[in-house]
Amino acid sequence: MDPQHRIGTREEWLAASKALLVEEKAYTRAGDELARKRRALPWVKVDKTYIFDTLQGRKTLADLFGGRSQLIVYHFMFGPDWEEGCFGCSFVSDHMDGILTHLEHHDVSYVAVSRGPLAKIEAFKKRMGWKFPWVSSNESDFNFDYHVSFTPEEVASKKAFYNFTEQDVGIDELPGHSVFYKDEAGDVYHTYSTYGRGGEQFLSAYAHLDVTPKGREEKKNMGEWLKHHDRYEETASGCAACGS
Repeated sequence: MDPQHRIGTREEWLAASKALLVEEKAYTRAGDELARKRRALPWVKVDKTYIFDTLQGRKTLADLFGGRSQLIVYHFMFGPDWEEGCFGCSFVSDHMDGILTHLEHHDVSYVAVSRGPLAKIEAFKKRMGWKFPWVSSNESDFNFDYHVSFTPEEVASKKAFYNFTEQDVGIDELPGHSVFYKDEAGDVYHTYSTYGRGGEQFLSAYAHLDVTPKGREEKKNMGEWLKHHDRYEETASGCAACGS
C-alpha cells in the first residue's frame, strides 16, 4: 500500500466518488460529441489502386472490405527487413480476435497492414496465435501515402509527415489507424485516421489499468513495461503477468 495515500471513511469515499461521477459523465458526453465530429469529417475518394499480398492472392483495397461497407485498417509496424512485429502494435493486436465477430456483424471489416513480406507476417502471426486478417503492402505506396512509413531520406532529414505535422520520426515505420467506406457503386473513401496516442482509444487494457490504484505506471511510454505476450518471464509458481 502507498503510505502517502490518504485513507478515509466509507462516507468520505462515497462523497468523493459522487463528485468524480459528475466529471466522468461529462467526460463520456464529451467523448460522444468527439465521435460525432469524427463521423462528420469530409470523405476523400481513393482514386489510386493499391495492391496487397494476402493468403488468398493479391487483392485491392476495395477487396479488403470483404462484402462490408466499412473497413478499419491498422497500420502495424513491421518493415520489410524486420524479423518480428513491433511490441506496441502487438499489444494493440492482442485486443482484436475477440471482437472481430462483433465488428463484422456491425458491417465493419478489420485488417492489419504492414510492409513486411507476407511470409514473415504469417510466421509472426502464428507465433502470436492471432486469427485476424493481416496483409502485406510491400509492393504498393499505401503505407507511404497514409503517412506511416518513411523513406531513408525522410528519416535522415528529420522531416517526415506524421500525425498531421512535419516532425522527426526517428524510424522508418510508425503506427496508426485509418478508416474507409465503400459505397454501392464500389467507390472507396478515406474517412478518418489517427496516429500516436490516438491509438489508445482502441486499448481496453489501458482502460482497465486506468481504474487501478497504481494506474499505468508509465513515466514516458509503454516501452517501460510492455513485451510481446510470449516474452513475459515466468516464475516457478506460474505466470508472472497473471500472478498464478
